[in-house]
Amino acid sequence: MRLWDDRLRWDYRASADLLLQYLDSRVLPGYVAIEDGRISGYVFCIYEENKAVIGDAFAVQVRNATYSATEVEVRLLDHLVELLMNSPGIDRIESQLLIHPHGVHAEVFERAGFQIYPRLFMELDLESLLAMQAADSDSSIKPLPAGFEIRGWRDEDFSGAGRLIAACYEGHLDSYINDQYRSVAGSLRFLHNVVRFPGCGTFDISASKVVVHSSTKALAAILLCSRVRSDTAHITQICVDRQHRGLGLGTLLLRSCAAELRKRNFSTLTLTVTEGNSEAVSLYQTQHFHTKHVFDAMVWNQRKI
Repeated sequence: MRLWDDRLRWDYRASADLLLQYLDSRVLPGYVAIEDGRISGYVFCIYEENKAVIGDAFAVQVRNATYSATEVEVRLLDHLVELLMNSPGIDRIESQLLIHPHGVHAEVFERAGFQIYPRLFMELDLESLLAMQAADSDSSIKPLPAGFEIRGWRDEDFSGAGRLIAACYEGHLDSYINDQYRSVAGSLRFLHNVVRFPGCGTFDISASKVVVHSSTKALAAILLCSRVRSDTAHITQICVDRQHRGLGLGTLLLRSCAAELRKRNFSTLTLTVTEGNSEAVSLYQTQHFHTKHVFDAMVWNQRKI
């Protein structure tokens, strides 16, 4: 848990409690490494119908151990990947090893035929945000276009957000990395996990924002945010309807979320983005996010896409 806090500013205790619940229910398959009778590492996965998601791999360096912590993680991953690839009915495996730097475990996955996509963990210093925004050119920020409203998230936005996410990610690289984005049903499962479960922090309804059409109230853009530490929030999703891109809605959502968090004395806002998603990376950089960490997303797929 200390590594999550040090590297990502995340308090991992709520996520650990959720994993313990899975363990108690005997629905968290994986492996552990034993050194001198003590657990020195673990790897686990979660099954979602015909897909398996490798959730984490972690090992500690044991004094006078035969293998390094990274070598233990590699051996654990080798065992789990082999198991999953030979499990009847499993035709897709996904993994995003968030705390591990890019390339550390690449050989395991490349050897097994996975595709690897570097992802950026970016953060924004909210304490310095006012000064940075004051230095921005006024012409770089577009006002909210006529016919739109920006407001906080409401429970009734759930269904519309599922449809919007699926539409926004159609044919997008991220829909290959996370196949939940490929359908409304999958997007609703993603939303349920973000809003109802603490795996990505505790959902922050006040910092989560939407843009709606003033007349129809249909969603045009959304930003979902969770608290991952007492002073740190994380954007779990931001997307803008394809036909309304270029209007500055993403910028307005980011600024509205940051302003809300700053009022409550948060110091940091983080997000993740696929390195190949150059438009999104550029947007975040213009809003003063900087890359703190690069990690990998891995996909093994035997389905027809």
